[in-house]
Amino acid sequence: MTEFRRTKIVATLGPASESPEVLDKLIKAGVNVVRLNFSHGSAEDHRKRAESVRTAAKNNGVCVGILADMQGPKIRIGKYKNGKTLLKPGQKYIIDGALGLDDGDDERVGLTYKELVGDVVPGARLLLNDGLIVMDVDEIIGQEIHCTVIVGGVLSNNKGINRAGGGLSAAALTDKDKEDIKTACAIGVDYIAISFPRDGADMEYARSLVRAEGSNAGLVAKVERAEAVENLDSILEASDVVMVARGDLGVEIGDAAVPPVQKRILREAPKHNTPVIVATQMMESMCENPIPTRAEVNDVANAVLDGTDAIMLSGETAAGKYPIEAVQAMHRTCIETEKQKVLPSSSTRDPRFPPHSIDECMARQAMEASHMMPITAIASFTQSGNTVLYMSRHLTKVPIYALTPLGETAGRVTLFRNVIPKPVSLDYGEKDAPQATRDIVAMMLYDGLVENDDLVIFTLGTPMGKAGGTNTMKIVRAGEVFND
Repeated sequence: MTEFRRTKIVATLGPASESPEVLDKLIKAGVNVVRLNFSHGSAEDHRKRAESVRTAAKNNGVCVGILADMQGPKIRIGKYKNGKTLLKPGQKYIIDGALGLDDGDDERVGLTYKELVGDVVPGARLLLNDGLIVMDVDEIIGQEIHCTVIVGGVLSNNKGINRAGGGLSAAALTDKDKEDIKTACAIGVDYIAISFPRDGADMEYARSLVRAEGSNAGLVAKVERAEAVENLDSILEASDVVMVARGDLGVEIGDAAVPPVQKRILREAPKHNTPVIVATQMMESMCENPIPTRAEVNDVANAVLDGTDAIMLSGETAAGKYPIEAVQAMHRTCIETEKQKVLPSSSTRDPRFPPHSIDECMARQAMEASHMMPITAIASFTQSGNTVLYMSRHLTKVPIYALTPLGETAGRVTLFRNVIPKPVSLDYGEKDAPQATRDIVAMMLYDGLVENDDLVIFTLGTPMGKAGGTNTMKIVRAGEVFND
């Protein structure tokens, strides 16, 4: 059993981590959610990986969430006849929408997104291969974008293109994404991440596609466009989770602008009760090295101190040489950082943001009590997961146990900071709340989660088993006999 960690870890599955042996070790090391990257692999590949995750989680006696990450409208150049070209500063180069996708050479290259021609004007700056290659647009002739190379280097097949400052008209969901959403829903994932949304309307459209498949999967908005930063409030309102996807975001708005945007998202998200994932290059050096750099450790620690719900590993666990070590490094960094006494207060405790429902009010009262009393644990009976979501918006060192009979709710709360899913039977009658409480206290004592005389906060709804019905909070002392 790993030491209790409040911040959640998301790990991407790939060739380095999909074997049952490595997957088992990842979960033992503390992975809470696995990411299936739909930019690679077939529907069958993803189905098998999801089955492997569920098997490994069951074998370890824990709940592990599954996040399906859509590819989105990744704009790419085509391929080169010789596999690559060398570009020099000052060189003229053409991105040609009419050229075959396999016919690139030292003078021009094809393009997957033909509409790029209409999205740029002379003077626009194009960033290729995650910003390593920079070109300025000189003129547009037919389907040809004539450019001057500003920052050169080797450019190889299928590299991505961004426009500095954003402004590309590509829709957030491609035809491939729509088919992949069907696959993700059929697999039964807990979350679906939407790449490159521009605003809340993109997220609402994605939600309509997910619900049409009969899925209640949560929607994750990946903030990686300049437009998404401009429309942050609408995205926070329309999404269940937001991800600070720092790779493409850094290319669009500039690397120096990413840290303040990350802090702004972490500051604004609690007002919408929206969890946050911080992602991209958090421990990138561990793709090749067994220990992280001090800068990477500091990056992870700062995200934790700013109150993120989760931090994510991408290539480190998908294709890196040290996937287990990367998770272990993240885990110990979180543990040490979370020991600090100085943590920011949640804006949801601000009187300017009153609760919107009875269950949110109950959640706030429980968290207030946990700050004022020597509480050891919080146990929340929940059908929808909303009560523990509201609790998790408050930064506390008291673990929150989400007691739920629903597998989809247990999977959903795996991403919430400080929340531990506990599948239980809630087959109690309307007047059986005292018995349910006694049963849970006995379970917590047996599992070593609490000791005799520890104080435990309970939240529940009466009658029991009704979604959104949390209307009761009580404090009980473990080991005592109580009747109401």
